[in-house]
Amino acid sequence: MKTLSVPVVFIHGLWLHSTSWRNWTELFTEAGYETATPEWPGAGATVEEARGNPEAQAGKGLSEIISHHGEFLQTFAAKPIVIGHSFGGLIAQSLLGQNLAAAAIAIDPAQIRGVLPLPVAQLKSVFPVLRNPLNLTKSFVPNKQEFRYGFGNELSREESDELYDMWTIPSPARPLFEAATANVAPNSPAKVDVKNSTRGPLLIISGRQDHTAPDAVARATVKCYRHSSAVTDLKQFDRGHSLTVDHGWREIAQTSLDWLRSQGL
Repeated sequence: MKTLSVPVVFIHGLWLHSTSWRNWTELFTEAGYETATPEWPGAGATVEEARGNPEAQAGKGLSEIISHHGEFLQTFAAKPIVIGHSFGGLIAQSLLGQNLAAAAIAIDPAQIRGVLPLPVAQLKSVFPVLRNPLNLTKSFVPNKQEFRYGFGNELSREESDELYDMWTIPSPARPLFEAATANVAPNSPAKVDVKNSTRGPLLIISGRQDHTAPDAVARATVKCYRHSSAVTDLKQFDRGHSLTVDHGWREIAQTSLDWLRSQGL
């Protein structure tokens, strides 16, 4: 068993490698936390390895990905804090609902079951994947133009392209299909125990200018927790989906640190 004190586990979403959290892990380490950045099952340990073997993640779905991270959390001596971005935010909520985490921060999270809004910008962002049903069993990576619309719409083209070159990797397309059908699939892997009042605190962070996981989705997610007495907070920023990796990452990371301290964590 690992003997880390106050571990913080960072979980990325689609198309960004786990090493994209490096600025966050440095900041949290300086603040006294132990950190870990597990990869999704099948993904290479580096950006180059993941790009070189795109089929290693092909067809993997949320159940396997969530279970993979749940098993990782249970290797720690104490329940970790989990911070996830995009689909990582959905995964973080699932793990918190299972009481496997001490607290969770879900940044621009993908839809959990029960979230109904489907903003036009979001539909346009995911259309390159969902337009072809054959993508269900494949891995996918957006091109630079698609990345700019989904992630870098609030950035200069230069910064968006730079982030694309640094961090993008192929990811399984299946989670997008599963999220899209979550509200018509009773046993959807995107279902989260939103009524759990024994769980730790949850912070949802949204970017008001986000195309991939719009603010309307974050606000609807908070409403899903209305029957739980556990802490569920929302913080909003005028940012896009790239907010964890772009030039303004520190504001989001510091907000996360301050919130954890406010919760005694």
